[in-house]
Amino acid sequence: MRYKSAIAAITLATAMPAALAAQEIEPGPAVGAEVFTSSDSDDTDILRTAIDFDLRNAGENDRIGVRVEKAWYDPSGTGTRERERVFGRFATTSGDWDIAILAGTDGHTIIGSASAHDNSAFRKEVFIERDVVETQRGLDEDIYSTFIGAAIDLPLNERNIVTVLGGVQEFTGDNLRLHARANYVHVVKPEWGLSLQLRGRYFRDSDPGEFDYYSPRWYAQALPVVQLRRFVGGWELVGAGGIGAQRDANTDWRQSNFAHLRFHSPRNAQNWTAFGDVTYTDTPSNTATIGSGYDYIQGRIGVMRRF
Repeated sequence: MRYKSAIAAITLATAMPAALAAQEIEPGPAVGAEVFTSSDSDDTDILRTAIDFDLRNAGENDRIGVRVEKAWYDPSGTGTRERERVFGRFATTSGDWDIAILAGTDGHTIIGSASAHDNSAFRKEVFIERDVVETQRGLDEDIYSTFIGAAIDLPLNERNIVTVLGGVQEFTGDNLRLHARANYVHVVKPEWGLSLQLRGRYFRDSDPGEFDYYSPRWYAQALPVVQLRRFVGGWELVGAGGIGAQRDANTDWRQSNFAHLRFHSPRNAQNWTAFGDVTYTDTPSNTATIGSGYDYIQGRIGVMRRF
């Protein structure tokens, strides 16, 4: 889990678009399937398959169900570890707030995520996420991280917005990581869905190098990004890419690269929808054991049918 709530809050790239959210969906059961895969330059490969069973589903903000996952981890080419993961899923709207909870277990401890956000001009979000650290020691020694944070949108005018995020990430052991992120978005062509963004992030570790996950004393990144979001025949299509700079306490400034593609289909006559995305980055995550020379790619594809 690469902190989905935090990324959604800071990039605006994974929020449900208004055109899709506005589709009226009658409440009813639903089933779905999803496949996630990732690979990085540390020779870490991850594959997760999931099946969703919703007793009630009237869209992303109104659902009650269960997710069953099977995960295969191969950290740094040391051999595959398998885990089964089960979650309860719940999403609802309470007043001006949308609430989403994915809470479960991998047989070792509680994992999952929860978030709540309003839909005001000054959009606010709070979130918590907990998952295993996907390195060799993380999987073998049950090292987990818990990330708690909050974000707020600060609109400057109709075409300019600043989002700021702060968070605290606690790891098994003694390390405590403080996060600060900011994103400036300038909408160039609203009718094209074209925006220019400047994304900045910084974190600081209290106990660097405690285990085998990437944990320098501090890390900083500045990343200009171009994003295009279009709707074609009801399909939502998103593309984003950027080149910036990054460094940590142990290295000098170096180039930082990012690319993201995403699609989401409209519901067809049989109430099927499909979605997927692929992301490339050289920003080190908890999967990484090193900083300089690291790169990472992940992909996700899924389908859902409402009855």
